[in-house]
Amino acid sequence: MVKIWLKSFYAKAGSWLSRNNDKNKRLLLFWFRAVYVTAFSFFLMWAFSGLFSLNLFNAFDPVGQALSDFELTDYAFSNLREDPKAEERIVLVNIGHISRAEVAQEINIIRKYKPKVIGIDAFYNCEGGLRDSVNCPQLLDTLSNLMLSDAIEQAGNVVLDSKLLQKTATALNPPSDVYFDSAEYSDPMFTRYATSAFANFPSEAEYQEDVKQCRTFFPRISVNGKYENSFAVELVRRYDSTKLKKLFDRGIDEEIINYRGNVELMNVKLKELANKDIETTNFHVMFYAIDINKVMAGDFDSLLFKDKIVLMGYLGNYFGDPSWEDKWFTPLNKKVAGRANPDMFGVVIHANIISMILNQDYVDQIPDWATYLTAIILGILTVALFRIIDKKLPMWYDAMQVSIQVVQIILISIVMVWAFVLFTYKIDLTLSMAVCALVGPSYDFLKPLEGEDKENKSVENSSSSLPK
Repeated sequence: MVKIWLKSFYAKAGSWLSRNNDKNKRLLLFWFRAVYVTAFSFFLMWAFSGLFSLNLFNAFDPVGQALSDFELTDYAFSNLREDPKAEERIVLVNIGHISRAEVAQEINIIRKYKPKVIGIDAFYNCEGGLRDSVNCPQLLDTLSNLMLSDAIEQAGNVVLDSKLLQKTATALNPPSDVYFDSAEYSDPMFTRYATSAFANFPSEAEYQEDVKQCRTFFPRISVNGKYENSFAVELVRRYDSTKLKKLFDRGIDEEIINYRGNVELMNVKLKELANKDIETTNFHVMFYAIDINKVMAGDFDSLLFKDKIVLMGYLGNYFGDPSWEDKWFTPLNKKVAGRANPDMFGVVIHANIISMILNQDYVDQIPDWATYLTAIILGILTVALFRIIDKKLPMWYDAMQVSIQVVQIILISIVMVWAFVLFTYKIDLTLSMAVCALVGPSYDFLKPLEGEDKENKSVENSSSSLPK
């Protein structure tokens, strides 16, 4: 009885395998074709990127150049987020282009109100280390230098800028894991009584007056085996070192800055501009700021600086100065693409970084492997859908292909923007959008090369030749 049952089972199994063998082969071929169409789309992207890197079409692509610095999350930054509350732990103080003696006066005034830490976003040294009165005329003002040095010493809680550099040999043959290999500090007469931290921002600008854009920062960098903290990180360390644990535990070398607001410094003197919206960002009241003359005159509340982080830096020669000096483009800019005017001073960028660390409000980002995997899976599934439509509804294929691609790109854009707004999570699906745009043309291009289409054509030709 058992033998009969086994014979029957094996016979049925063999029959099932023989019937499904062709089906399995067709299914395998179906997905194989979806994979190689997707792979061809990636090849096209690689070819186009190499072609455009030659800058052959820049003169004919003004729109592309205007949008080159645009990211979808910029729209979320500048338009969709809730108005932030003012950051009361940070106070900005303008130093314009005042002399070192006047900076010393500001420090002496501020320190009387017992701030927790004072950060000076300025560099006081002789360029290139040439310490003579010809190459470094500021050395002639001995009194001002002594006043500033004494003010820093008396304050006892000052952090000064340093600058990370790259030697010529490193620039010509950069190691894979080393970008900066040296540091430049303010003169010893000032650093003797202060802590130094680097103020470099990641930027493609080749010089200080160039157009600068800032989205990220380096929390700390190893230089010759020693970790150097960034300016913002060092100020947080002096204010509340416990806030740095989460930052360093993340282990991210280059953090995205979670911008929350700006400080709009308006002093409109022209009547025709008085009633116009000339602000550069939508969120312009994040930080308290005080101008040079107000500090010197003592025209401020006695509790303004008490136990605060005081950031002294360049905010124009006066509030409302239209100068672009040390001013950067950020995602908070009102014009998210084709930007005309930079919107944020460097010292305000430091303030945003400090606020982000103090609030433990970091931007998480999808890893690179997930970005590629998402693009590959989405590409394969899209090609599979196109093949099904092409077989089942050939008359509607062209219209549905374009419609599906448009819907995909819109949905991906919505996911990217709202994932950032709701969860502060940056999902870069630009590669997926490019794949969705290219798999359609790639499928149409490769379709005539597929054997199945040739067989279908031969069957159609043979059937049409039969007598009716």
